[in-house]
Amino acid sequence: MEILEFETLPSTQTFLIDSLKNNSLQAPILVLAKRQTKGVGSRANSWEEVEEGLYFSCALPLENLPKDLPLESVSLYFGYLFKEGLEELGSKLWLKWPNDLYLEDKKIGGVLCSKIGKVIIVGIGLNLKVAQNSFGMLDIRVSKGEILKKFIKRIEKTLSWKQIFSKYRLEFFKSLNFGFHIDNKKLSLENAILCEDGSILSNGKRYYSLR
Repeated sequence: MEILEFETLPSTQTFLIDSLKNNSLQAPILVLAKRQTKGVGSRANSWEEVEEGLYFSCALPLENLPKDLPLESVSLYFGYLFKEGLEELGSKLWLKWPNDLYLEDKKIGGVLCSKIGKVIIVGIGLNLKVAQNSFGMLDIRVSKGEILKKFIKRIEKTLSWKQIFSKYRLEFFKSLNFGFHIDNKKLSLENAILCEDGSILSNGKRYYSLR
């Protein structure tokens, strides 16, 4: 996969989306920035307390994805691939439904996915050093290059959704003490039931990670 590295970008996600729309870049490709000035998280949140982080977005053609992958659950799929790579390097982070990377009870990063035509864009941000304690940071010392290498290797294996989901399902219970946001509201995951397509049932309603 081609990798483009920048010293600074407002956001790897918005840069890649704009570049795909104007045909200046083509999938598959990964965009990496040493620093983001307007990094976007879930619900359009920006990270202000991060002193150092890993910020990248990659574009993947739909035809390259596993045939059984529900598009509504791409954040879970790629978030778990990323988590597995870091786990292999010694980290104890875990993936909270639907797209947050946690270490114990603190968020240390997240996954943001978008669909543009026949391309899926996967954006990931990971805290390596933070200024305050409201967020966590990665628990191992490892280079950004090593992290990316592990992630790309897993992408290229094209593991099936069934393979990934069977493992994630065993860890879903960790999410039950937390909540998630939808339509500017925070809902509890306490009584959520995880479905085969990666969605959850909560209080009689079904929710997906990609809306």
